[in-house]
Amino acid sequence: MAKKKKPSIPGVSFSWKRALGVTKMKREFTKATGIPTTKAGVERKLGSMILGLFFGNKKKSGKDDHEKIY
Repeated sequence: MAKKKKPSIPGVSFSWKRALGVTKMKREFTKATGIPTTKAGVERKLGSMILGLFFGNKKKSGKDDHEKIY
């Protein structure tokens, strides 16, 4: 049998994680340590590390590549 959906108001949602600040804490932790907190982030980081082992690490220099020259 299919699950019944709770009636909801379109365009209105509530997230207890955002209300308690969990999302902000995870984002700040990730920025400070460089350790991803999502499954996709972990997979991306591990994949780039493995490819770096096989093909050599070509690290990007970061924001310097995107600076505007005046």
